[in-house]
Amino acid sequence: MTKKVAVVTLGCPKNQVDSEIMAGFLAQNYALTEEPEAADIIVVNTCTFIDSAKEESIETIFEMAGYKQSAKCKTLIAAGCLAQRYGPELMQEIPELDGVIGTGNVDEITTIVQAAGEKRTNLIKIGPPNFLHHELMPRKRSTPNYLAYVKVAEGCDNFCTYCVIPHVRGHFRSRPQESVIREVREMAAQGVKEIMVMAQDTTRYGQDLEGKLVLPQLLRQLAQIEGIEWIRLMYCYPERFTDELIETMRQEPKICKYIDLPLQHADNKILREMNRQGTIERAEALIKKLRSAMPELTLRTTMITGFPGETEQEFKALVEFVQRVQFDRLGVFAYSQEENTPAGQREDQIPLEERERRRDHLMQIQQEISRQRQQRWVNQMITVLLEQELPDGRWIGRTEGDAPEIDGQVYINKTSAKISLQVGDMIKVRILEADSYDLIGEVAS
Repeated sequence: MTKKVAVVTLGCPKNQVDSEIMAGFLAQNYALTEEPEAADIIVVNTCTFIDSAKEESIETIFEMAGYKQSAKCKTLIAAGCLAQRYGPELMQEIPELDGVIGTGNVDEITTIVQAAGEKRTNLIKIGPPNFLHHELMPRKRSTPNYLAYVKVAEGCDNFCTYCVIPHVRGHFRSRPQESVIREVREMAAQGVKEIMVMAQDTTRYGQDLEGKLVLPQLLRQLAQIEGIEWIRLMYCYPERFTDELIETMRQEPKICKYIDLPLQHADNKILREMNRQGTIERAEALIKKLRSAMPELTLRTTMITGFPGETEQEFKALVEFVQRVQFDRLGVFAYSQEENTPAGQREDQIPLEERERRRDHLMQIQQEISRQRQQRWVNQMITVLLEQELPDGRWIGRTEGDAPEIDGQVYINKTSAKISLQVGDMIKVRILEADSYDLIGEVAS
């Protein structure tokens, strides 16, 4: 009987793409299951971005290890960023693990699973993090049929002083445009309507291959693919957000008027110490330009509180910037001290309690800003992608201003029995109410 394999994914959507590729390779020899308790083989694709992500990854590995005693699981593999960073240590500290595989060895997952009966010391497969998938690799998407993640590049060359991503993911490397286009054409043929275009540094796309930034060119070609309705941009660094990209977004109706623009701080001294490029003045000028070109734009950013040496005055500058700019969406992380990073080795670490206090204070301020920003949609007719029907007859969906599993949702009141709705439909909804995160509306008659 064919063995069953479960791939458990932690971390970001970029990690999810790797999981889908591993699942594609494994599906050639095994039956996939979404239920780890029913699996003979479990692969945990881990994250190591910050302390909480590491803790979740380790807890999940231990949870899955429990199935080796209580269920049918015989093989447990740790993959991904935590495995790339701490593979030998994981094998040493967790005897239930049968192997580890790094980010550079995604396409070798079947080999390591099949070798699980050999000596455990032979099952540490961690090479240079230089893997880059292409459209001909097998892939089993785990997203709903109307949604797909499109990773256009891998790795990062920014070397922010608080971040380990360049070390676990390697240097920035773009996929050829034709590879991306062929992949999206196939997705469209399978019924995909929304694609999330992403990389660790999406606006850098093409610089390494063509000597220039070619994201606008790629987007224009993707927008011509029949069946694709929404193209959403994630992880866009402000330093490479060109006028051409702004104009492409403004002109192309398929490109969501939504930008994820990670800024991380609003004090230039802190930004320099983070090794972030550019200044906060340039970032604010870009935001004004973006909003002028696209008044309906939904703008998301992330900030870090409690970076080593951050003074009360520098935190105040961050708060004032957030109050002044009025982001639609804001994610705030308390600084995570990562070993083997320049920031992590500094002696002027801020106590964790203070980092978290500053995070909570900023999020409290943002909650009211978001609530006020959301009011602009009340009484408006907007397009909503339907994702789930509730037992009481209401529906849940998203606008183009809401990234899946990151932002808010639209709750749509019970509709007339005469109106037939299905998951994946895009319909017009009149917005009746709004809070800090979600909208409530009714199907437009």
